[in-house]
Amino acid sequence: MPQTDDLSEDRGGPTVEDTVLGELIGYRLKRAYMQIQPEAQRALAEDDLRVVSFSCLSIIADNAGIVQSELADALQMERSNLVVIIDELEQRGLITRKKVPTDRRRYALAATLRGRRLRDRAAQKVRTAEDQIIGRLDEKDRAHLMAVLQRLEDTTR
Repeated sequence: MPQTDDLSEDRGGPTVEDTVLGELIGYRLKRAYMQIQPEAQRALAEDDLRVVSFSCLSIIADNAGIVQSELADALQMERSNLVVIIDELEQRGLITRKKVPTDRRRYALAATLRGRRLRDRAAQKVRTAEDQIIGRLDEKDRAHLMAVLQRLEDTTR
């Protein structure tokens, strides 16, 4: 009969200790994101969007004339990875892509009316999805969390 050591015994439930990880901010941020992201993805799927395509559309809608390199920087993505997303958004009539007159190698991106409307509708759905998780926080805690996250983001730029 094989011996079992104390570490492999059933401890009576799904609780797993994470005493070191649980004290790391990055780990906690990741855990929060892992709760929010699937809900956001489900909400966006109703409009045939993914988190990344919604992010691109949202930045483009807020920054008419933005070029791909600026979009890549804003989203911290590789420019080559954006091409497929931009192509998809353009084919769906959500954005336009026009050559920059002063540099014909670059394209200025802008959201169409249809794209802006979709972005606004999708943003509301994502907010509602986030509320399912973040709704546990009161307005004061939410505002404080956003301020802290903004300060962290500002220090990395």
